[in-house]
Amino acid sequence: MAIELKVPEVGESITEVMIGTWKKREGDGVVVDEPIVEIESDKATVELPAPVAGTVSRVLKGSGERARVGEVIGYMEPAGAAAGAATPAPAAPAPQTTVDVKRKEGRTDIGSVQMAPPATQAPRVMPAAARVLGEAGVPAGAATGTGPGGRVTKSDAVAAVSRPAVPAALPPAVKPAAVTLPAARGAAVAGSREERYVLISPIRQRIAERLVEAQQQAALLTTFNEVDMSAVMGLRAKFKDVFQERHGAKLGFMSFFVRAAVEALRAVPQVNAEFRAPHIVYRDYCDIGIAVGGGKGLVVPVLRNAEAMSFAQIELAINDFAKRAADNKLKLEELQGGTFTISNGGVYGSMMSTPIINPPQSGILGLHAIQDRPMAVNGQVVIRPMMYLALTYDHRLVDGREAVTFLKRIKDTIEDPTRLMLEV
Repeated sequence: MAIELKVPEVGESITEVMIGTWKKREGDGVVVDEPIVEIESDKATVELPAPVAGTVSRVLKGSGERARVGEVIGYMEPAGAAAGAATPAPAAPAPQTTVDVKRKEGRTDIGSVQMAPPATQAPRVMPAAARVLGEAGVPAGAATGTGPGGRVTKSDAVAAVSRPAVPAALPPAVKPAAVTLPAARGAAVAGSREERYVLISPIRQRIAERLVEAQQQAALLTTFNEVDMSAVMGLRAKFKDVFQERHGAKLGFMSFFVRAAVEALRAVPQVNAEFRAPHIVYRDYCDIGIAVGGGKGLVVPVLRNAEAMSFAQIELAINDFAKRAADNKLKLEELQGGTFTISNGGVYGSMMSTPIINPPQSGILGLHAIQDRPMAVNGQVVIRPMMYLALTYDHRLVDGREAVTFLKRIKDTIEDPTRLMLEV
């Protein structure tokens, strides 16, 4: 008896997801709990495991298609099932052939145009292959299937997309004529002008919505300062080998800034608060989000109770977040909440920027690249490693005085890290 593969619950209030990469194709065998397909929501990517050992018998929803929570997206036959057992005939759409751009609720959705059934049965196009052909705008008939039963595989689709287009032949009665058109002034005569339509992932869609929401619903303002990184760089160079040997993690700059942010949030609690009209909600804990680049876009996993974490715990947690973010393995609960955020654009070479807060938070600290610059110290011009800091805050509950005080506290702590040990 065929077993239904249904979209699982992926989070509170999430009703629709996008089908990601199918890790198993029709006819592939799986063992219990082996991942079959990736399910992408607007917050995280989860894997649907095999409920039993068996074989994937039918795929109903291809990569890039949308599905609702609880919807059947495929079937599998349990191990030992009779060969050729009947598989439920789902109400599935015809194979995707071309890309159709639709306008819906102010955004562009990419759907598929249904092709009328041909007189002879066309080779089956596998989901991964259909996605490659759809994104490139190449008809399914342009691919030659080399898989079992003449199925079009992903490698066949890649080959079809890479193959140079053959111009259509003219009718026999029409004789081709050479036509020379005058070149437009300043017009480009070389280079590709192709356009590609790629579906927006749920995570990218959610990022866009949140950024626009922050701009529209909060009174955002950014203040800047600069910090001399000499003291922190000296401590890091002195203790990095011992730190790694003892804790199994490299001593980075982020742990210093997390600890400095905790001290600043304690000194200026408005930055750690939330505007929830008609109240302002103050918090006695610091859940600090760390912005990291993930496989699907920027994500912000949260360090819970950062005020109680040591340097080693912070570094180990951030390293773990970064590794799992690259593989889209972060858990949904790790991305929720947070009272303050730190974003380090310096790792990409950013000199200065104005970060946007993550609603309903009231502040975000932006770190930037460290560069040697001439500075006046005790009446002398010296070269120091300097970093620009940026604090974007919600002016509805954080005044300029509090914002400047907060950023100055960060600066003083980083330039004299012994404050972290003495809590002064």
